[in-house]
Amino acid sequence: MVSGVVVGGAIVAVVLVLVGVTNKKKNSPLNDSIPAPTAQLAAAGCTLKSVLPLPPTHGDHPSAYHADSPTLTTKVKWSTDPPSAGGHYPLWAIWGFYDTPVNPRRVVHNEEHGGVIIWWGDEVPAVTVAKLRAFYDESPVAMFGTPYPRLGSKIALTAWTGNPARYYVHGYYGMGHIAICPGFDAKAFTAFRDAYRGKGPEGIPMSADEPGMGPTT
Repeated sequence: MVSGVVVGGAIVAVVLVLVGVTNKKKNSPLNDSIPAPTAQLAAAGCTLKSVLPLPPTHGDHPSAYHADSPTLTTKVKWSTDPPSAGGHYPLWAIWGFYDTPVNPRRVVHNEEHGGVIIWWGDEVPAVTVAKLRAFYDESPVAMFGTPYPRLGSKIALTAWTGNPARYYVHGYYGMGHIAICPGFDAKAFTAFRDAYRGKGPEGIPMSADEPGMGPTT
């Protein structure tokens, strides 16, 4: 679906990718719809997509996505880069904002718990990373920050949303959301966070996503 947003007198096209079948018995983006912050992100020069996760390769049991990455080096395919949903390691990462890259196989599990992830490339200036950190510090619950070198000069925001009552039922796996941005914009980043945070397909409460919380191993 493509919509036009007027920015500075010009019409900016915003693309929202809705991939997959629309049968209500399947993983349909028409179900559990969340209003997308398209205008704010477009004004900041960001590209927003909502993309279905690739289905698990080990069936539809409640831990099937964990089986897709039994180790931290298992090759995993995701529908976006950086990943916004899909296969992941059984243990998520400790919630926080990191200076060195965190294994994305763990981070996807944080998304499943309702987290919004901030990723930035190795060409993003230190002053911009400091702004990302300040944004994180303003409201850190269910937020996560990690370098992702191959983004280069770009910044990405990701989240995984879904209805916990339907998760893994009849091929339903929720929806991944990803915004790729040329820089930091407080209004756009706040809109993304407020739209998608705390809405993961497992229904984990945000009280379990406080900074410093996570597995002990």
